[in-house]
Amino acid sequence: MQAKLEASESARLASEQALAAEQEAHDATRRQVEAAQNAIKLTTLEIERLKVQLARLRRMKFGQSSERLTMLADQLELTLEDMEAAAAHAHCVVGDVTLPESAEASRRKPKREPLPAHLPRDEIVHPAPQADGCTACGGKMSALGEDVTEVLEYLPGRFRVVRHVRPKLACDRCDAISQAPAPSLPVPRGRAGPGLLAHVAVSKFADHLPLYRQARIFAREGVDISRSTLADWLGQVSWLLEPLVERIAAHVMASVKIHADDTPVPVLAPGSGKTKTGRLWIYLRDNRRWSPSDRPAALYRYSPDRKGERPCDHLRTFSGFLQADAYAGFQRLYEPGRTPGQITPVACWAHARRKLHEVFEADRTSIAREGLEIIRELYEIERRMTPGPTPHPDRCRTRKWSRLRVLDFFAWADGVLAEVSARTPLAAALRYAVKLKPALLAYTTDGRLEIDNNPAENALRAVALGRRNWTFAGADCGGERAAAMYTLLETCRLNAVNPHEWLADVLDRIGQGHPVSRLDELLPWTWATSQGGNQPP
Repeated sequence: MQAKLEASESARLASEQALAAEQEAHDATRRQVEAAQNAIKLTTLEIERLKVQLARLRRMKFGQSSERLTMLADQLELTLEDMEAAAAHAHCVVGDVTLPESAEASRRKPKREPLPAHLPRDEIVHPAPQADGCTACGGKMSALGEDVTEVLEYLPGRFRVVRHVRPKLACDRCDAISQAPAPSLPVPRGRAGPGLLAHVAVSKFADHLPLYRQARIFAREGVDISRSTLADWLGQVSWLLEPLVERIAAHVMASVKIHADDTPVPVLAPGSGKTKTGRLWIYLRDNRRWSPSDRPAALYRYSPDRKGERPCDHLRTFSGFLQADAYAGFQRLYEPGRTPGQITPVACWAHARRKLHEVFEADRTSIAREGLEIIRELYEIERRMTPGPTPHPDRCRTRKWSRLRVLDFFAWADGVLAEVSARTPLAAALRYAVKLKPALLAYTTDGRLEIDNNPAENALRAVALGRRNWTFAGADCGGERAAAMYTLLETCRLNAVNPHEWLADVLDRIGQGHPVSRLDELLPWTWATSQGGNQPP
């Protein structure tokens, strides 16, 4: 009897502990949702404040200093784009668990207008599953009506409306109703097709058109889509594509060698009207010169500053060769005994040459000409290995001549430094190279390495071009979103994939519920193979 009582008491205690644990987990989830909702509310209030400020600037722009006011208004447009996209992204993260919405927030939601009547329409009929007869009683199905979902789609150069018609049937005997499910779209409860979403994203991040400019272009074609709607779409698209960005990141970090570089990105500081300087980092995997089957990929990361801890965090899972410039922030990565493994620095001969070339351009009689001639010979040896990929053992054998000339360069540099003043630009240029001697020699003994870091610099050209067009990012969240989208679009370019076609198809598949277990099928290089594409050049 005592044993039964003890067993009953133990069961009761276990049940109470399980209920307490369940309640604690529920409370933790509720607190997370409330925190996310509060963040969204604060973002919404900031958006409303910026809209008022923007409207005031637009009204004032025809007065004095109109050019400066127009620039300020354009800055606010970019800030609103990024904050509205961030709010949409946050809503996706919260998901279906929401807190009661205030009446004021409901009033702020834009009214959904009908799609323009002048646009051509393509009709897709989704037959009801039980059109041949009621599965419940075998009775005949009669038409009961239909539901129509209109989706605004974009094909290159033109808008179209796709009408998804879903006939509704009712059984004559038992009143059972049959109808095809509503079409699945990438943006829930939205009316943007995957082609239009792809067009908006590619136009912003590949063609460098801010959303407010896209809205004006659409308006000229008779399609009135507000900037806030475009921003909402973009925020949800970036959320949908996050898993693909992380798959590309894992692929890049698994490489034996990575090219790294960074570039400044002016970022508007909300509320101050001033800009600060963020950084966009590129980590590039491109081993095609010695391994043609290797798939290239580019990973971009944004940071609000250039502290050394940023690349340390970005590369926390990487070990291997890092080809980069002499940025001091990379030095912590080269410390021995590092976990998960050693990172070996590989320097860039293009940087060393650039510094000598600047000296030579300032004084055509400078002895820097001799150093430039040796570097020219190093590049000539590299050109002999092109075109086409060369196995890295063969590259290493060819570079035995490179090693001899590199040693000649450093012997020459040591001799010059012993003769010239330490304060001259020539001495500064040579000290830069001599300090990096082991890292500049590295490529001559390993055929997997490159002579310079130009692949990473080339991958940042799109950012430089965009920076000239949109001048700056609207906020830090916009820089992070830009990094994610650049990751996808630049990886498409490296694999000779049309970014619009890829993105439209990927968004369509995600909208249809593509299995997470088959996510690798959506990566640009795998997608290209499934479409019958060729190997990347």
